[in-house]
This record gives sequence, C-alpha cells and structure tokens, in this order.
Amino acid sequence: MTNTPAAAAKGFKLGSTLYSFTNEWHERRYGFEDLIAEVARRGLGPGLEIIGFSSIRGFPAISDDFAARFKDLMAQYQLQPSSLAINADMALKRGTMMSVDEAVAYHAPQIEAAAKLGFPAIRSQFAAPAEVAIKLLPLLEKHGIKMGPEVHAPLNPNSPPVMAYREAYAKVNSPLLGFVPDFGCCAFDLPATYIENLRRQELPEHLIQLALEVWHLPRDAGWKRQEFARRVEPLKADPADVSALSVMFNILSPGQAEMWKEIIPQVIHVHGKFYDFDADGNETSIDYGKILPVFHDGGYTGFISSEWEGHLYMRGVDAFDMVAKHQALARRIIAKHTGASA
Repeated sequence: MTNTPAAAAKGFKLGSTLYSFTNEWHERRYGFEDLIAEVARRGLGPGLEIIGFSSIRGFPAISDDFAARFKDLMAQYQLQPSSLAINADMALKRGTMMSVDEAVAYHAPQIEAAAKLGFPAIRSQFAAPAEVAIKLLPLLEKHGIKMGPEVHAPLNPNSPPVMAYREAYAKVNSPLLGFVPDFGCCAFDLPATYIENLRRQELPEHLIQLALEVWHLPRDAGWKRQEFARRVEPLKADPADVSALSVMFNILSPGQAEMWKEIIPQVIHVHGKFYDFDADGNETSIDYGKILPVFHDGGYTGFISSEWEGHLYMRGVDAFDMVAKHQALARRIIAKHTGASA
C-alpha cells in the first residue's frame, strides 16, 4: 500500500482513533483540537475516528458552531472523518434495561450527531439487541450512514451475539448495516508489557502462570473464567487477585485471521488494535502479517483506525509514536503482500 491515490483506491486506508491518545487527553496535555492537529502533523491520517461521549462536551448535542469548526479542522488538516463511536448504555437506569423503543430513541440523536459532523460510519455496541439497529435503519438511510457493532475480544464472527446480528441483517439486506472488527480477537499471546504490569501489581507469579495457561486454551472466555476459578479454588487465592487476572480473558482472545473472511463484505470500519512492538517493528501479540492480507484480498476499502490500547497500563510512552509504528508496520506488510513500494 503506497501513499498514492491510485494505490489507496485498491485497498484499505489508514487512520487514527483519538482513543489511542487517552493518556495525553486525560492528562490535559492535549485538547481536542490539539490532538487533531498532532495527528495531522505526524501524518497519522487521513482517517480520524472519535468517541462521541469522551471527545465532545454535551454529546450527542452538537451545536452548529462546533460542527462548522470540526469540518474546518478536517479541511485545514486534510483529514477525513472515518467513524464516530457511540454508546448503547442499555443499563443507564439503575435496576432496569432499556426497552427496544427506548434504545432506538437513545441512539437516534447520536446518529444525528454523526450526520451533522460528516461521519460516514458509526461504531455501535452489541449491548443493544439487533432489533434496535433494524429500527434505526430508516434514519441511517436518511443520512446515508453505515452502522455496526464492534466485534471485540472475546467475541468472534460466530459468537452468539454476532450471529444474532448476522441473522437480523440477512432479513433486511442493507449495505448500511455491518460490523467493526477489532484485531484484538486475533491475538496469539498476551503482550509481555501487560504481564510485566501484572507483576508490578505484585500478583502471585504462580497465579499469573496459571491464568496464562488457561488463556491459551481453545475455548471461549466464559469457559476460561470458570476454568481459571476452578483451578485456583483449592489454592485459596485472594478473590481480588483472581478478579484482576480474569480480565485477560476479555481484553485479547486467540483467533485465526481467516475467521474474518465470512463477514468482510459487511465490514464498515476496522479497529487495528495493538499494544507493543519488538525490535523489528512487529506487533508482539497480534500477527498483522496474516490479518492485513485477509482484509486486503477480501476487498475491504474502508478505514483501519490505529487503536493503541497499551495506554491502559503503560505510562511515559508517546502514543503518537506508537501509532506511527503501527501504520509503518501496516504499510510494510501490504507492500510486501502486493509487491508495491512502502
């Protein structure tokens, strides 16, 4: 994949999600416009994904002035809005879940916000049942916006929540309804930096090793949590330690790159999840060399947002540098795969 327009048209496009820069944002080192400017300055576009509730004060209410300013920034920095991440928040009211109609009403202004800001795609959540997405289809059609839930670890394309959506989609057959794959579903290992962080928390080494052993088993996350609990029970482990280690079963999950093939025609956006790199610039827990060719050869031409989640446990690391490494890796892999120059 080269930087020329002709090459870009033949494959997917790269971009950044502001989620990658969570530490820079929370530490108030960068404001909203500062993040956008830095993404552009470091050449980490052209796609730009933002998270509605965390990035925009008062979301989903979007003032005319804010919308105009955002569009001006996109033009000034030659960036393209790629995806707006929205929330389902089905349990917003304590003790009850939203009804389908309440969820539709909750989603609608977020879709209107995406339209006002010029986003072509929306990342939704599986917390809302598929019926909500179907009922929102007329609004999506009005604005020409695609929407789909994120297939995040520990899910995969054949997990029950995903299958429920796939079956609902098959009945309406709309190109506006799809999915947002997250590459954390295709991990072959947990990052060494993540394991080091567990040790910094002084979690017992024998429990860490036991959790890692269970993580590598070819079963779903629910089974792994139960199996881990079963194995640690006779060890009289601290419940807090067990809970802390059980998180690993949800943040990353083992999966094969080929599993995405069956839903690639319905992919509307992609989260290029990553954590860390080795000395050769390869991601240490996710095999991009296998994943990216699947999406390229499958005909995906949308955006892949570089999504660094190492900020959850790594401090003092420049997120912009990490995203730059991720995009350089993606370009090298596709250049090698296609025989083009990187």
